[in-house]
Amino acid sequence: MAGVLRGRHLNRVLTCRAFSAARGRMCVQEDARQIFWSAVCAVLPPCMIRRSLAVRDSCNPPILECGGREFPLHSNVYLVGFGKAVLGMAAAVEQIVGQHIVRGVISVPRGMEESLLHAGKREMLLVPGSRVRVMGGAEYNMADDAALEAAAEIKSLAEKLTDRDVLITLISGGGSALLPAPMPPLTLQDKQTVTRQLALRGASIQELNTLRRALSQLKGGGLARAAYPAQVISLILSDVIGDDLDVIASGPTVCSGHNTEECLQILAKYNLRDSVPGAVEGVLLSRPPTISHGDFSHVHNILIGSNLMALREAERESVGLGYLPLLLSAAVSGDVREVCRFFSLLAQLICSILTCSPEEGQLEQEILSLTTELAIPDLNLADRLQDLRASGDVKAVCVLCGGETTVLVQGEGRGGRNQELALRVAQEWHRAQASMEGCEVLFLSGGTDGQDGPTEAAGALSYPELVVHAQDSGLDVGASLNRSDSHGFFSQLNGGRNLLVTGLTGTNVMDVQMLLIRRKERSEDLPGTDQ
Repeated sequence: MAGVLRGRHLNRVLTCRAFSAARGRMCVQEDARQIFWSAVCAVLPPCMIRRSLAVRDSCNPPILECGGREFPLHSNVYLVGFGKAVLGMAAAVEQIVGQHIVRGVISVPRGMEESLLHAGKREMLLVPGSRVRVMGGAEYNMADDAALEAAAEIKSLAEKLTDRDVLITLISGGGSALLPAPMPPLTLQDKQTVTRQLALRGASIQELNTLRRALSQLKGGGLARAAYPAQVISLILSDVIGDDLDVIASGPTVCSGHNTEECLQILAKYNLRDSVPGAVEGVLLSRPPTISHGDFSHVHNILIGSNLMALREAERESVGLGYLPLLLSAAVSGDVREVCRFFSLLAQLICSILTCSPEEGQLEQEILSLTTELAIPDLNLADRLQDLRASGDVKAVCVLCGGETTVLVQGEGRGGRNQELALRVAQEWHRAQASMEGCEVLFLSGGTDGQDGPTEAAGALSYPELVVHAQDSGLDVGASLNRSDSHGFFSQLNGGRNLLVTGLTGTNVMDVQMLLIRRKERSEDLPGTDQ
């Protein structure tokens, strides 16, 4: 069936080439949406869990297989989890492990069950009568009393386990806010205060995480230590650049320690030692200078989903649709006002390569200089451009990137980082349309969770003529950006057809950016047409 569908898509691509420029753009849009959705599907909970977990019930006793290891089953499996994608992950584990689960507790965003049900994602919900308790909290991704209660339940479950037990731990983005357990006598408010103070002073995410782990009972390996001597299988979905397991949800099952002096130095660096709640410094000074990593041989941390895994599937899908893929980096970050220049220049450069334009050399110098400024990890752009040139007569290219950009909100409009990035790329292209006249060009940026800011869209698609079409419709790109109203803009343009709307997906591995560039066919090259 997959082969038949792929054949149909290839035929559609060929048919599109004989149509008008507008129709050609529509076909490229269809390809972009399909490639994006293939990336999302690769990291949906059922798919990820099935790749990672299996039960052999035919054995005596039954065997749980995970990460190349085997665990005997005898009514000894417990389940905990915390994060935005954990409900779907738990449902998938339940389908596989089923009757072997004795008890479970998962902490998920408030309203997640209702949202998945409304989105028709019944396969991501636990079965009626499930032995896994679902606790909702952390509204607006902020730790609250409900999340604190869930963390206490998870800690209590873990502490009662024995060396005969197996604890399956599910972790995804948002897990840190859903697993708050301040070190006594700290209160949740105390910990939130010091975190907020550090953030306002410009502390880095690494510094924030160092303090979070030091002030928490469960972060920084605390959950794994609480579960000892049970075997801990931690299935982790990454929502951070670099996939550092110590950073995802602050690493509750990752071997990690802290240095008391380092924590105090961070507070001193930002002149906070005298202004943080008194219990903060008291906790730090009452603990040993360093926390022993302890024996973590009972812990098995397994990365089951990431942005790069999603991009790899998008790469495969693009090949099936007739594109030469260029997978550049899964670590694109920074302000969209800078990142948009990268994608704009890259599209112009690839067009110049496909059409043998004399501007090629100058454009390459510009973008290589820009990439040095942006410092995007693992980009290797010069090598990938050389691969493109060595590929011969290429007609269509799919550039794939991932990561997570940032937006400076400066108005009362509605939008998100993906929609604003798409709009800013179009604005850049408006100044350089002539350099892309020989190609159909499309840019897509979308969040894999299906939500881009406080909107119903996952992102948006843009193209070089977008600003002109907007002007014809009475829309002002600059004014929309000044109001941070990218969603309002795309909702009005072309009847909203350039919005990327997927609904809640049930997963989250940051964002996917895509450039589709297809060389236009000359009319004399098309069958059945005259000059």
